[in-house]
Amino acid sequence: MRLAAFIATNMDIIVDEFVRFARTLEPAALGESVAELSDHAREILLAIVQQLPRHETPKQIHEKSVRHVSETGLPDTAAAQHGAARQVSGYTLPQLTAEYRALRASVLGLWMPTIKTLSKATASDMSRFHEGIDQALQESAINFANKNNQTRDTFLAILGHDLRSPLATMTLAGALLTRTDEGTERTAQIGARVKRSAAAMTTMVNDLLEYARTELGGKIPVCPTLGDLHDICQSAVDEASAAHPDCEFELIDDGETIGDFDGPRLAQVFSNLLNNAAQYRSDQRPVTLEVKSDASGWDVTVTNFGREISSQAQRVIFDPLVQLSVSSDQKGPASTSFGLGLFIAREIAVAHGGSISVQSSEALGTVFTVRLPRVLATGIS
Repeated sequence: MRLAAFIATNMDIIVDEFVRFARTLEPAALGESVAELSDHAREILLAIVQQLPRHETPKQIHEKSVRHVSETGLPDTAAAQHGAARQVSGYTLPQLTAEYRALRASVLGLWMPTIKTLSKATASDMSRFHEGIDQALQESAINFANKNNQTRDTFLAILGHDLRSPLATMTLAGALLTRTDEGTERTAQIGARVKRSAAAMTTMVNDLLEYARTELGGKIPVCPTLGDLHDICQSAVDEASAAHPDCEFELIDDGETIGDFDGPRLAQVFSNLLNNAAQYRSDQRPVTLEVKSDASGWDVTVTNFGREISSQAQRVIFDPLVQLSVSSDQKGPASTSFGLGLFIAREIAVAHGGSISVQSSEALGTVFTVRLPRVLATGIS
């Protein structure tokens, strides 16, 4: 009997075999009914059965073998629904893949004893069945991962939002303790530490919220108004100087600095870059923030002469959750423990219709360049 006909005839037996295996995947399977455990197995097998008898050319076989390899979104198939449902039910990715291994073994274990002689048709059925299971597994795994990422990002957004209230209390307490009429010199010192810690934690929380926003499909909003890029840069330098009192910062601007900017957002970009530069600087040269203008826009560069960034690190340095390795010459702890500062800087630059890049060499130092156009990109709100 050809494999398609065998699966259709013995569907109930195959699904029962699958359910017996699924019950072993604890703790996720505990408390689930037979219908829940076999939820999509029947539909997945029926989809494979429909594909088995179809004639395919060598070109079609090759195209199918590479289809969806790098896709993150797929049609709403039974396999895709199965992956999302398993993530919600608390299954792990290894447990999900084990289900498909069991489904494959159940079908072939029941079918192979019925084969008396191996023929070309038998080999073709087996090959096509493996292709069908592999495609279904990929669709399930992609949707499982997508659902998992969405759950993680939603959690980060909720966490960041809920941490804002206690941080505001800490900031207020720090400000109160630093008042000279409220305590002693000792309490003022404690208050200053509380304020610095609260400010550092606020930066981390804000980075988490911005990251969660972008991962959940949103963009960082910018609200450009007429402003002075020099004032924005000076504000960033003042903030970085307070955070790194042992570091020398130098601000240089050349030409016109008036334009349409989201001042707080750009100050966040330049502060991130200055704090990053201060961590990896050398003691012999200052960290410089330079503004250059031309007919089409502005180039804002942050330069430090410290450890050279490898070409491999430069390719991923603006990706989220990426940090340079800590070395003995680093000047203090990282400004954020999440590796999100440069990612946020890139997203804000892009939201302004601009870009950000990095070059690093021993001779020229490490230079981050933010390009801001004079004409804002369409769609900026």
